[in-house]
Amino acid sequence: MIKKRLYTPGPTPVPEQIMLTMAEPMIHHRHPEFQEILASVNENLKYLFQTDNGVMTLTSSGTGAMEASVAEILSKGDTAVYVNGGKFGERWGEILNAYGCNAVELATEWGTPVSTDTVIESLKSNPDTKAVYLTHSETSTGTATDIKAIADAIHKHNNDIVVAIDGITSVGAMEIKMDEWDLDIVVTGSQKGLMIPPGLSHITLSERAWKLAEKSDLPSYYFDLKAAKKALDKNDTPWTPAVTLFIGLEKALNMLREEGIENVWARHQKLADSIREGCKALGLKLLSSSPSNALTAVYVPEGIEFKKFNSILKQKYGITVAGGQGHLKGKIFRISHLGYYDELDMMTMMAALERTLVEVGAKIQVGNGLLAAQEVLLK
Repeated sequence: MIKKRLYTPGPTPVPEQIMLTMAEPMIHHRHPEFQEILASVNENLKYLFQTDNGVMTLTSSGTGAMEASVAEILSKGDTAVYVNGGKFGERWGEILNAYGCNAVELATEWGTPVSTDTVIESLKSNPDTKAVYLTHSETSTGTATDIKAIADAIHKHNNDIVVAIDGITSVGAMEIKMDEWDLDIVVTGSQKGLMIPPGLSHITLSERAWKLAEKSDLPSYYFDLKAAKKALDKNDTPWTPAVTLFIGLEKALNMLREEGIENVWARHQKLADSIREGCKALGLKLLSSSPSNALTAVYVPEGIEFKKFNSILKQKYGITVAGGQGHLKGKIFRISHLGYYDELDMMTMMAALERTLVEVGAKIQVGNGLLAAQEVLLK
């Protein structure tokens, strides 16, 4: 018997109590019973995002909220700067181009975050910039960007520019304070730090972003944020929501609130540190120079075939990790510590990793990874 364990940065494991809650009989989305759930979800999302602004929930993956943050904010031909430091930063550019915007790319080496100076230099070269699109935690590389410092510098340069954040693998895992950091748009998805299955995305806008949205001439219908906000103000949804996912989301948000958001951030930091130190103790090389607390990207040891490594890890030990994307395919593997994980989950991951590395012929000292991870967790 092999117990399956999921260590991918989305979907992430779903707590048993949430799955059981979602298995209860269906309810109607215009009934007071659902309205109570919706009110609880909306209030707790504001706590999660650290904002007084309403957080709109869309029935889509996180990409739906990313698209809405372009289509609902900009107009055709508007200039927007985006940072491409991985597969999901690249996606910002694809969405901007799809809507006919003037997308200015700031490319950075995958695994290296963009600097504040680079962003500001781009804005000086593009004085008509309406918005800057950043990725807080780049899921394809496990890289964190200092969005607080960059947002502050952008608004000092031009206080009218909207700063939009892909927080899909950071919200619920890494410190992010929308109001305090003066962020204008933050989006996330349900299958990451929120610990429920894929299917919901969440987006919140500042007053600065709403002012820009009033001028938008891009077409939208299902992702019409004005309609979503109007419904939100009435504790309702514009369209039929994913009722079962909302039921699970209420439970998940209550769990996060009970733990306390600062404790949630600290837990992710500790788990991330244990995996990183464990990997380094085994002689493995990390990809990112600024690692995210949501996941860790690790180079496959030289001479080791990823397919064989991944097959043993999954088929023999029941561990599913994520592979590399784009030019990193076959070169890295990505370990998630995002969402429903505890300290013993990290020890299990390290034990399986050590065994697998031995079986594929990697020259490691068995136990070094576990010891290093344990030393972090025991602090």
